[in-house]
Amino acid sequence: MDKLVICKRCGSDACYAQEVNESITNYQCMGCGFISNSLMKPDSDFTKEQLEILPELYKDLLFEDVDNCLWMPSTVNIPTMGMVFVNGTDKNNWGWSAVKAIPMPEEEKIKFAEKGKNYEYKMDMENIKHFNERDYMDALEYIGVFEKK
Repeated sequence: MDKLVICKRCGSDACYAQEVNESITNYQCMGCGFISNSLMKPDSDFTKEQLEILPELYKDLLFEDVDNCLWMPSTVNIPTMGMVFVNGTDKNNWGWSAVKAIPMPEEEKIKFAEKGKNYEYKMDMENIKHFNERDYMDALEYIGVFEKK
């Protein structure tokens, strides 16, 4: 069952809970931009696997809630719209960054096609926009997540 709950990291009422099965629930807070699930316990194998691949900033920003679940910043990557991710130097100096997807120039498409890849869009890193920690939804809005189609 999917529902909105109070975020155990920031207290927002815009935290989406999705029950995967009886023992696993995923959480995505639209207020703070952090994610968690019932497997994200400090010493779990699942968490250890995540920590092996997470960037250092994401590790520094981990938050343990009252139920001993860890929360980490989310990364949104929608190939046709754009990407939102955490950017900064450390846990005291960070925010959200957002880039829009733009059509890939033909010459770049050809280069990727030669390598067996087929891309129509790329992320416009030249026009990256930065947002404060509490402006996660503004970053999503910037890449068009909330636009009506």
